[in-house]
Amino acid sequence: MRDLTARNRVVIVGAGVAGLTSAIALAARGLDVTVVERAAAPGGKIREVGIGAARIDSGPTVFTMRWVFEELFANAGLNFSDHVRLRPLSVLARHAWDDRARLDLFADEARSVDAIGAFAGAAEAQRYKQFCADSRRIYQILEKPFLRATAPSLPGLATANGLGGLLELRKIRPFTKMWTALGDYFKDPRLRQLFGRYATYCGSSPFEAPATLMLVAHVEQQGVWIIEGGMHALARALADCASKLGTSIHYEQEVREIMVSGGRAAGVILANGDRIEASSVIVNADVGALPAGLFGQLVQRAAAPIAPKLRSLSAMTWSMVAKTGGFPLSRHSVFFSRDYAREFTDIFERGEVPAEPTVYVCGQDRIDDTAMLGDSGEEELLVLVNAPPIGDRKRFDQDEIARVTERTFAVLERCGLRMEAQPDKTQVTTPEDFNRLFPATGGALYGRASHGWSASFERPGARTKVPGLYLAGGSTHPGPGVPMAGLSGRAAATSLLADLDAEAQRLKPAASKTT
Repeated sequence: MRDLTARNRVVIVGAGVAGLTSAIALAARGLDVTVVERAAAPGGKIREVGIGAARIDSGPTVFTMRWVFEELFANAGLNFSDHVRLRPLSVLARHAWDDRARLDLFADEARSVDAIGAFAGAAEAQRYKQFCADSRRIYQILEKPFLRATAPSLPGLATANGLGGLLELRKIRPFTKMWTALGDYFKDPRLRQLFGRYATYCGSSPFEAPATLMLVAHVEQQGVWIIEGGMHALARALADCASKLGTSIHYEQEVREIMVSGGRAAGVILANGDRIEASSVIVNADVGALPAGLFGQLVQRAAAPIAPKLRSLSAMTWSMVAKTGGFPLSRHSVFFSRDYAREFTDIFERGEVPAEPTVYVCGQDRIDDTAMLGDSGEEELLVLVNAPPIGDRKRFDQDEIARVTERTFAVLERCGLRMEAQPDKTQVTTPEDFNRLFPATGGALYGRASHGWSASFERPGARTKVPGLYLAGGSTHPGPGVPMAGLSGRAAATSLLADLDAEAQRLKPAASKTT
């Protein structure tokens, strides 16, 4: 018989956003929670790169859907704003196609309408207003039955809104590809390119992803914030609050195996041989780690593997401290390639970094149009291009890195941005590096690509084939991104608590017979 301590303990593998969110939700309900993290700090894909005294956000850089964390903290008797300081952006992103064509999107929809009108004409501005209305409606339809659901399904969506459910389902346009749908709104190809980029937020191609992903436009219009102290401040706040609620967090401890006893998860064995027994285990890692055998043979079939051809985007990134000039960077700036279709053909069909990529630059010392640079005039930057998820089968040697670097910074120069990069103040991360950081992924950063109408329903939910073993993280439902990872952590905690309650109900009759 398992000891009483183990019967009331939950072990969470990984201190990413999803794992820490699960920890807070469970610890607030009085469970004994232990988090085991192989890195030296919390965060998972929210990672920092140190260059001298600088600490550069080199994972997610955009914070949206703050309500996910406000609800989490409130349910635990805490106030999110007491622990995480946010500052709203008025400029959501600055976009450039060359050294003359630039367009800002704003948190204020009316300002964006005016900007699009000046950029592409009054007709496009009117169509943008309709696009905003439709993306808002898609979000409203999906928030409760999909984003907040622990195990969504297409029939569930169809019946979520009563007799009108099927009509509502048509409005989210699951069977129309995003690029096609955008053509209904925008005649200017630059605007299709701009809004098509939202598919990449899920690691997908706008030419293959469903039009449903237009909802990202509404998510950003609800607000984009800067976290004071950087994105890693969120991870630290989550870890601190989990600890205050009684969670025990162990860093630099790698899990070698998930134990199974009596057909259900029974704890973990660490790389050093230590055993932590538990009644339930939550794995906050990429789904592919289980079928790859990274947590032992007993749970290898608990989740289905993601075929390499179904993987989402990877990336190449340059974490830098450098001087810039020629282009007025905002916090978030995007520099578009001249052949968007080829960009995704290169990645998903040829398995190559694009010949001319679209480049994202996060100016981490900038707030809207304000630059807070030190006396040196240098600033902290993250430069990113999308790449194929082939880090488990291709070496990115120095020659390959040099070729991609040249192509990437040529796009910036074409759009008017100069960077004085120095090798000792630049750290490059390749798909090969991301595969090493997040094993069994090939460097894919978003789990499964959202290609085709059914892809969103093929992401695994919290429950697995092994009772007592749960999944959480950006490769599970509802998908990638910081708030989505938070929702997945809450879903894992909700599923676990429901299963414990159901088990307690089953044991009641047996207990009453012995008294």
